[in-house]
Amino acid sequence: MPVLYKLRQDNRKNSANKGKWYARSLNIYTMKTEDVADLIQNNCTAKYSDVVAVLREFKEVLTNALADSKAVHVDGLGTFKVGLKTTAAATAADFNASKNIVGMRINFQPEVRIDAKTKAHTVALLSKCHAAETPSNDIVKTPAVTPAP
Repeated sequence: MPVLYKLRQDNRKNSANKGKWYARSLNIYTMKTEDVADLIQNNCTAKYSDVVAVLREFKEVLTNALADSKAVHVDGLGTFKVGLKTTAAATAADFNASKNIVGMRINFQPEVRIDAKTKAHTVALLSKCHAAETPSNDIVKTPAVTPAP
């Protein structure tokens, strides 16, 4: 199935692109941990309960690693690390963490594959993706999800 998109017109008041059209990807369903575990179970010898346990423990390991100022790289997926949102200080001596650090976020850098011949870069997670416009009636059927046992 393709990555679906809908066309949207830029109607922002002061936009340099006002009136122009662009594509917005459309998510037709959000897979939950249980959905992922069910699919993995169907594709390998691990049981559903084992897969769920590993996915939940991965979240704990990732949370603790990020809290310890570590980046986490998962082969074929990418690297997770913490980014800071800060306000500027006039000098290094004026910088105060409680005042100038105003937020945190997770930065995710997907793994990139580079073709040896063409030097083309491909984001590993997007290697199977192609785009198609949403059907004109805007009705999108969600895939059937089998409830977890």
